Amino acid sequence: MLTFYNEHHAQHRAQPTRPEGKVSFEQPERVALVLNELQRRGLGEIVTPHRAPLVSLERIHSPRYLHFLRSAWSEWTALAPGNAELDAQASSWPVRGMRIDVEPDSFVGCLGLYSIDATALTAGTWNAAKTGADCAINAAHALRLGGRASFALTRPPGHHAGADYLGGGCFLNNAALAAQHLLDDGLQRVAILDIDDHHGSGTQGIFYGRSDVLTISLHADPRMDFPFYLGHADETGIGAGSGYNLNLPLARATRAAQWLAALETACLKIGMFAPEAIVVSLGDAGFALDGADYLRIGERIAWLGLPTAFVLEGGAAALDNAIHTVNVLEGFETAATL
Repeated sequence: MLTFYNEHHAQHRAQPTRPEGKVSFEQPERVALVLNELQRRGLGEIVTPHRAPLVSLERIHSPRYLHFLRSAWSEWTALAPGNAELDAQASSWPVRGMRIDVEPDSFVGCLGLYSIDATALTAGTWNAAKTGADCAINAAHALRLGGRASFALTRPPGHHAGADYLGGGCFLNNAALAAQHLLDDGLQRVAILDIDDHHGSGTQGIFYGRSDVLTISLHADPRMDFPFYLGHADETGIGAGSGYNLNLPLARATRAAQWLAALETACLKIGMFAPEAIVVSLGDAGFALDGADYLRIGERIAWLGLPTAFVLEGGAAALDNAIHTVNVLEGFETAATL
């Protein structure tokens, strides 16, 4: 398995934002843990991605949103001398009945327009996010060059980022960019399987009206967990995309038998869709699964028999999460060689 590593990911590091002084959830250390585990097991070569052109990002994200991300830090620091020492976070948002078609002249207004929550922008956010997108696009391209599997080892994560908004610690939707690259490179149908413990809300929104990408997410029930407002089972797509989105929300206490049954439902749906490749969003482990279960997850994905690009999502810097992530990759590799 060829791994594309984002060497610049640590340029995005949010400051402590909680009153009790705890650090923000999504931190650079989590990628280091995965990298160490990959190297310890020797699961293939780890390389630096080639830079993708901005037009590749525009295939998924709106030009005005990308312009905002690229210029956000300079605009933030120009507002006040002390802002260079602070992260930029939204404090107001357009909700029901408010307009989103007119971009405010105020940076504070723009930050709210392009945010779904108080996800922090820092001095290095754009470079880290762009290099992460490079990893995902390179991972997809590696499949078109004949690779059986690839892995985008990167942060910040992406699956909560929409076409024109950031949130949940995400800025550019790496899984969506990988899927779109595969389509632009000649494929007709691609599936995205999101097995992070939170719903892939941004990914769903990007492809919700399309039939060339099947999106499936196994996640904690949004009635109790972030992102709260998407991820219900009755969200199946709209227009041309009707029937091409599948959500499998689960209780946090879900154990292996029920979780793996949901994965089997997802795999059967993928089989019926008959994609030519699959993108898998990996992330945090929030259910009652153990290390061996993640090996089985990787094996089941391998049995789909499809070129597969894995993309790192999630946020918790926990050794267990790193081990489980690499277990999926090892399970895939082991089954793929049988």
